[in-house]
Amino acid sequence: MSSSTHAIRIERHGGPEVLQWQEVALGEPGPGEVRVRHGAIGVNFIDIYHRGGLYPLPLPSGLGIEGAGTIEAVGEGVTPWRVGDRVAYCSGPPGAYAQARVVPAKVLVALPEAIAFDTAAAMMLKGLTAQFLLRRTRALQPGDVALFHAAAGGVGLIAGQWARALGVRLIGTAGSDDKCRLALEHGYAHCINYRTEDLVSRVRELTGGKGVAVVYDSVGRDTWERSLACLQPFGLMVSFGNASGPVPPVTLTDLAAKGSLYVTRPTLMTHVADRAVLEQMAAELFAMLQGGQVVPRIGQRFALHDAARAQSALEGRQTTGSIVLQP
Repeated sequence: MSSSTHAIRIERHGGPEVLQWQEVALGEPGPGEVRVRHGAIGVNFIDIYHRGGLYPLPLPSGLGIEGAGTIEAVGEGVTPWRVGDRVAYCSGPPGAYAQARVVPAKVLVALPEAIAFDTAAAMMLKGLTAQFLLRRTRALQPGDVALFHAAAGGVGLIAGQWARALGVRLIGTAGSDDKCRLALEHGYAHCINYRTEDLVSRVRELTGGKGVAVVYDSVGRDTWERSLACLQPFGLMVSFGNASGPVPPVTLTDLAAKGSLYVTRPTLMTHVADRAVLEQMAAELFAMLQGGQVVPRIGQRFALHDAARAQSALEGRQTTGSIVLQP
Protein backbone atom coordinates (compact mmCIF):
# COMPACT_ATOMS: atom_id res chain seq x y z
CA MET A 1 0.00 0.00 0.00
CA SER A 2 1.28 3.46 -0.83
CA SER A 3 -0.01 6.82 0.38
CA SER A 4 1.23 10.40 0.31
CA THR A 5 2.48 13.02 2.72
CA HIS A 6 3.85 16.54 2.54
CA ALA A 7 7.53 17.39 2.68
CA ILE A 8 10.05 20.11 1.90
CA ARG A 9 12.08 19.32 -1.22
CA ILE A 10 14.80 21.05 -3.24
CA GLU A 11 15.45 20.68 -6.97
CA ARG A 12 18.56 22.92 -7.03
CA HIS A 13 21.08 24.32 -4.59
CA GLY A 14 20.65 27.93 -3.49
CA GLY A 15 19.10 30.19 -0.86
CA PRO A 16 15.97 29.61 1.23
CA GLU A 17 13.84 30.31 -1.85
CA VAL A 18 14.71 26.87 -3.30
CA LEU A 19 12.72 25.10 -0.55
CA GLN A 20 9.44 23.75 -1.95
CA TRP A 21 6.42 22.40 -0.05
CA GLN A 22 5.31 19.36 -2.01
CA GLU A 23 3.04 16.35 -1.81
CA VAL A 24 5.24 13.25 -2.05
CA ALA A 25 4.63 9.52 -2.20
CA LEU A 26 4.99 7.66 1.08
CA GLY A 27 5.71 4.00 0.50
CA GLU A 28 6.00 0.99 2.74
CA PRO A 29 9.31 0.36 4.53
CA GLY A 30 11.58 -2.24 2.95
CA PRO A 31 13.96 -4.64 4.69
CA GLY A 32 15.85 -2.88 7.47
CA GLU A 33 13.56 0.17 7.34
CA VAL A 34 10.72 1.68 9.36
CA ARG A 35 8.22 4.44 8.65
CA VAL A 36 8.12 7.23 11.21
CA ARG A 37 5.28 9.73 11.68
CA HIS A 38 7.06 12.86 12.93
CA GLY A 39 5.99 14.69 16.05
CA ALA A 40 8.70 17.33 15.62
CA ILE A 41 11.70 18.05 13.38
CA GLY A 42 14.98 19.78 14.20
CA VAL A 43 16.65 22.51 12.13
CA ASN A 44 20.45 22.56 11.97
CA PHE A 45 23.24 24.33 10.10
CA ILE A 46 24.02 21.15 8.19
CA ASP A 47 20.60 21.55 6.53
CA ILE A 48 21.76 24.92 5.19
CA TYR A 49 25.04 23.39 4.00
CA HIS A 50 23.00 20.74 2.15
CA ARG A 51 20.62 23.33 0.69
CA GLY A 52 23.38 25.68 -0.45
CA GLY A 53 25.64 22.99 -1.89
CA LEU A 54 28.58 23.23 0.55
CA TYR A 55 27.78 19.58 1.18
CA PRO A 56 26.17 18.75 -2.20
CA LEU A 57 23.24 16.34 -2.39
CA PRO A 58 21.99 14.33 -5.38
CA LEU A 59 19.04 16.37 -6.63
CA PRO A 60 16.10 16.49 -6.23
CA SER A 61 16.35 15.85 -2.51
CA GLY A 62 14.72 16.23 0.85
CA LEU A 63 16.37 18.14 3.69
CA GLY A 64 16.85 17.60 7.39
CA ILE A 65 18.48 14.81 9.37
CA GLU A 66 16.88 15.19 12.82
CA GLY A 67 13.42 14.16 13.92
CA ALA A 68 11.32 12.44 16.56
CA GLY A 69 8.05 10.61 16.30
CA THR A 70 6.22 7.30 16.34
CA ILE A 71 6.84 4.19 14.26
CA GLU A 72 3.80 3.40 12.10
CA ALA A 73 5.16 0.58 9.93
CA VAL A 74 8.08 -1.86 10.18
CA GLY A 75 9.95 -3.51 7.32
CA GLU A 76 11.15 -7.09 7.02
CA GLY A 77 13.83 -8.24 9.43
CA VAL A 78 13.69 -5.16 11.63
CA THR A 79 14.27 -5.74 15.33
CA PRO A 80 13.60 -4.67 18.02
CA TRP A 81 11.29 -1.93 16.73
CA ARG A 82 7.48 -2.26 16.77
CA VAL A 83 4.60 -0.14 15.57
CA GLY A 84 3.86 2.51 18.21
CA ASP A 85 7.42 2.82 19.52
CA ARG A 86 8.61 6.35 20.25
CA VAL A 87 11.92 7.06 18.50
CA ALA A 88 14.34 9.84 17.59
CA TYR A 89 17.25 10.17 15.17
CA CYS A 90 19.86 12.64 13.93
CA SER A 91 21.64 10.88 11.09
CA GLY A 92 20.92 8.99 7.93
CA PRO A 93 19.82 10.27 4.55
CA PRO A 94 18.36 13.82 4.46
CA GLY A 95 14.58 14.02 4.40
CA ALA A 96 13.42 14.84 7.93
CA TYR A 97 11.54 17.95 6.76
CA ALA A 98 8.46 15.78 6.21
CA GLN A 99 5.25 14.85 7.99
CA ALA A 100 6.28 11.20 7.74
CA ARG A 101 9.12 9.29 6.08
CA VAL A 102 10.80 5.92 5.70
CA VAL A 103 14.19 5.72 7.45
CA PRO A 104 16.85 3.05 8.06
CA ALA A 105 16.08 1.38 11.38
CA LYS A 106 19.76 1.50 12.36
CA VAL A 107 19.71 5.29 12.88
CA LEU A 108 16.92 5.24 15.47
CA VAL A 109 17.17 5.34 19.24
CA ALA A 110 14.35 4.63 21.65
CA LEU A 111 12.91 7.82 23.11
CA PRO A 112 11.95 7.64 26.81
CA GLU A 113 8.31 8.44 27.56
CA ALA A 114 9.40 11.35 29.76
CA ILE A 115 11.01 13.19 26.81
CA ALA A 116 8.60 15.06 24.51
CA PHE A 117 8.98 14.92 20.73
CA ASP A 118 9.79 18.63 20.45
CA THR A 119 12.43 18.29 23.18
CA ALA A 120 14.00 15.37 21.32
CA ALA A 121 13.99 17.26 18.01
CA ALA A 122 15.59 20.22 19.78
CA MET A 123 18.44 18.24 21.27
CA MET A 124 19.24 14.99 19.49
CA LEU A 125 21.78 16.35 17.01
CA LYS A 126 22.86 19.25 19.19
CA GLY A 127 22.99 17.21 22.38
CA LEU A 128 24.95 14.36 20.82
CA THR A 129 27.25 16.96 19.28
CA ALA A 130 27.87 18.44 22.71
CA GLN A 131 28.47 14.93 24.02
CA PHE A 132 31.14 14.01 21.49
CA LEU A 133 32.79 17.44 21.79
CA LEU A 134 33.05 17.48 25.58
CA ARG A 135 33.30 13.75 26.29
CA ARG A 136 34.90 12.07 23.28
CA THR A 137 36.95 14.58 21.24
CA ARG A 138 38.72 15.40 24.46
CA ALA A 139 37.34 14.14 27.75
CA LEU A 140 37.21 17.38 29.70
CA GLN A 141 38.07 17.20 33.39
CA PRO A 142 37.00 19.35 36.35
CA GLY A 143 39.00 22.56 36.33
CA ASP A 144 39.69 22.58 32.59
CA VAL A 145 39.18 25.93 30.83
CA ALA A 146 37.80 25.98 27.28
CA LEU A 147 36.34 28.47 24.80
CA PHE A 148 33.06 27.81 22.97
CA HIS A 149 31.94 30.03 20.09
CA ALA A 150 28.23 30.69 19.40
CA ALA A 151 27.46 30.09 23.06
CA ALA A 152 23.81 31.13 22.70
CA GLY A 153 23.11 28.71 19.85
CA GLY A 154 21.51 25.30 20.14
CA VAL A 155 24.73 23.34 20.70
CA GLY A 156 26.24 26.15 22.74
CA LEU A 157 23.48 26.30 25.35
CA ILE A 158 23.59 22.53 25.83
CA ALA A 159 27.40 22.56 26.01
CA GLY A 160 27.34 25.28 28.68
CA GLN A 161 25.08 23.26 30.95
CA TRP A 162 27.01 20.04 30.35
CA ALA A 163 30.33 21.73 31.06
CA ARG A 164 28.99 23.15 34.31
CA ALA A 165 27.91 19.65 35.36
CA LEU A 166 31.44 18.40 34.60
CA GLY A 167 33.09 21.16 36.62
CA VAL A 168 34.60 22.72 33.49
CA ARG A 169 35.10 26.49 33.25
CA LEU A 170 33.65 27.37 29.85
CA ILE A 171 34.13 30.79 28.26
CA GLY A 172 31.55 31.60 25.59
CA THR A 173 31.28 34.08 22.75
CA ALA A 174 28.12 35.65 21.35
CA GLY A 175 27.11 38.63 19.22
CA SER A 176 25.04 40.64 21.70
CA ASP A 177 24.76 41.38 25.39
CA ASP A 178 21.37 39.61 25.49
CA LYS A 179 22.89 36.46 24.00
CA CYS A 180 25.74 36.66 26.50
CA ARG A 181 23.26 36.87 29.37
CA LEU A 182 21.50 33.80 28.01
CA ALA A 183 24.80 31.91 27.85
CA LEU A 184 25.62 32.83 31.45
CA GLU A 185 22.22 31.52 32.51
CA HIS A 186 23.09 28.22 30.83
CA GLY A 187 26.33 27.39 32.59
CA TYR A 188 29.04 29.60 31.09
CA ALA A 189 31.54 31.07 33.52
CA HIS A 190 32.09 34.08 31.22
CA CYS A 191 30.74 35.26 27.88
CA ILE A 192 32.50 37.64 25.49
CA ASN A 193 30.50 39.90 23.18
CA TYR A 194 32.68 39.65 20.07
CA ARG A 195 31.10 42.80 18.60
CA THR A 196 32.26 45.04 21.45
CA GLU A 197 35.21 43.22 23.04
CA ASP A 198 38.55 42.01 21.69
CA LEU A 199 38.29 38.23 21.83
CA VAL A 200 41.96 37.31 22.18
CA SER A 201 42.89 39.91 24.78
CA ARG A 202 39.76 39.14 26.83
CA VAL A 203 40.51 35.40 26.82
CA ARG A 204 44.09 36.10 27.90
CA GLU A 205 42.78 38.33 30.68
CA LEU A 206 40.31 35.68 31.89
CA THR A 207 43.00 32.98 31.91
CA GLY A 208 45.81 34.93 33.52
CA GLY A 209 47.64 35.13 30.21
CA LYS A 210 47.71 31.36 29.70
CA GLY A 211 45.01 30.86 27.09
CA VAL A 212 42.53 27.98 27.00
CA ALA A 213 43.13 24.24 26.65
CA VAL A 214 40.45 23.75 23.96
CA VAL A 215 38.57 25.97 21.51
CA TYR A 216 35.28 24.69 20.06
CA ASP A 217 34.58 26.60 16.85
CA SER A 218 31.53 26.10 14.62
CA VAL A 219 31.77 29.59 13.10
CA GLY A 220 34.68 28.92 10.74
CA ARG A 221 36.29 31.59 8.62
CA ASP A 222 35.44 34.64 10.76
CA THR A 223 36.90 33.24 13.99
CA TRP A 224 39.64 30.86 12.85
CA GLU A 225 42.76 32.99 13.39
CA ARG A 226 41.51 34.43 16.67
CA SER A 227 40.60 30.95 17.89
CA LEU A 228 44.13 29.71 17.32
CA ALA A 229 45.48 32.78 19.15
CA CYS A 230 43.38 31.92 22.23
CA LEU A 231 44.99 28.51 22.73
CA GLN A 232 47.70 27.73 25.24
CA PRO A 233 50.72 25.67 24.11
CA PHE A 234 49.66 22.13 23.16
CA GLY A 235 46.05 23.33 23.03
CA LEU A 236 43.39 21.64 20.90
CA MET A 237 41.49 23.48 18.16
CA VAL A 238 38.17 21.72 17.47
CA SER A 239 36.62 22.96 14.21
CA PHE A 240 33.14 21.48 13.88
CA GLY A 241 31.27 23.87 11.59
CA ASN A 242 31.46 26.62 8.96
CA ALA A 243 28.64 29.03 9.78
CA SER A 244 30.62 31.98 8.35
CA GLY A 245 32.25 29.98 5.56
CA PRO A 246 35.11 27.46 5.25
CA VAL A 247 38.23 28.08 7.30
CA PRO A 248 41.35 29.35 5.49
CA PRO A 249 44.18 26.92 4.75
CA VAL A 250 46.48 26.15 7.67
CA THR A 251 50.01 24.77 7.46
CA LEU A 252 51.73 22.49 9.93
CA THR A 253 54.40 25.13 10.51
CA ASP A 254 51.62 27.57 11.56
CA LEU A 255 50.61 25.13 14.28
CA ALA A 256 54.23 24.82 15.42
CA ALA A 257 54.74 28.58 15.54
CA LYS A 258 51.54 29.16 17.54
CA GLY A 259 52.53 26.74 20.32
CA SER A 260 52.65 23.13 19.08
CA LEU A 261 48.89 23.14 18.64
CA TYR A 262 46.57 20.29 17.76
CA VAL A 263 43.72 20.67 15.25
CA THR A 264 40.83 18.29 14.60
CA ARG A 265 37.71 18.36 12.40
CA PRO A 266 35.37 15.78 13.96
CA THR A 267 31.83 15.00 12.80
CA LEU A 268 28.93 13.51 14.68
CA MET A 269 28.31 11.08 11.83
CA THR A 270 31.69 9.40 12.33
CA HIS A 271 30.83 8.72 15.96
CA VAL A 272 27.26 7.49 15.52
CA ALA A 273 28.14 5.22 12.59
CA ASP A 274 28.95 2.63 15.28
CA ARG A 275 25.62 1.44 16.70
CA ALA A 276 27.04 0.67 20.14
CA VAL A 277 28.59 4.14 20.34
CA LEU A 278 25.31 5.78 19.24
CA GLU A 279 23.40 3.98 21.99
CA GLN A 280 26.00 4.85 24.63
CA MET A 281 26.03 8.53 23.61
CA ALA A 282 22.22 8.73 23.56
CA ALA A 283 21.97 7.04 26.96
CA GLU A 284 24.36 9.60 28.45
CA LEU A 285 22.46 12.48 26.84
CA PHE A 286 19.07 11.19 28.03
CA ALA A 287 20.46 10.72 31.55
CA MET A 288 21.69 14.32 31.61
CA LEU A 289 18.31 15.47 30.35
CA GLN A 290 16.21 13.43 32.77
CA GLY A 291 18.52 14.36 35.65
CA GLY A 292 17.94 18.04 34.93
CA GLN A 293 21.62 18.91 34.31
CA VAL A 294 20.80 19.75 30.68
CA VAL A 295 17.57 21.47 29.62
CA PRO A 296 17.34 22.25 25.90
CA ARG A 297 16.00 25.68 25.04
CA ILE A 298 13.58 25.85 22.12
CA GLY A 299 14.03 29.44 21.03
CA GLN A 300 11.86 29.30 17.92
CA ARG A 301 9.06 27.15 16.50
CA PHE A 302 7.86 27.20 12.89
CA ALA A 303 5.30 25.22 10.93
CA LEU A 304 6.99 22.69 8.68
CA HIS A 305 5.85 24.51 5.55
CA ASP A 306 7.64 27.62 6.87
CA ALA A 307 11.04 25.89 6.83
CA ALA A 308 12.49 28.58 4.54
CA ARG A 309 11.71 31.23 7.16
CA ALA A 310 13.31 29.07 9.87
CA GLN A 311 16.50 28.66 7.85
CA SER A 312 16.65 32.39 7.07
CA ALA A 313 16.45 33.20 10.78
CA LEU A 314 19.22 30.70 11.57
CA GLU A 315 21.50 32.01 8.81
CA GLY A 316 20.86 35.59 9.87
CA ARG A 317 21.95 34.85 13.45
CA GLN A 318 18.51 35.91 14.64
CA THR A 319 17.98 32.79 16.74
CA THR A 320 18.88 31.49 20.18
CA GLY A 321 18.79 27.89 21.28
CA SER A 322 17.12 25.31 19.05
CA ILE A 323 14.65 25.66 16.18
CA VAL A 324 11.83 23.11 15.91
CA LEU A 325 9.52 22.52 12.95
CA GLN A 326 5.98 21.35 13.70
CA PRO A 327 4.62 18.97 11.00
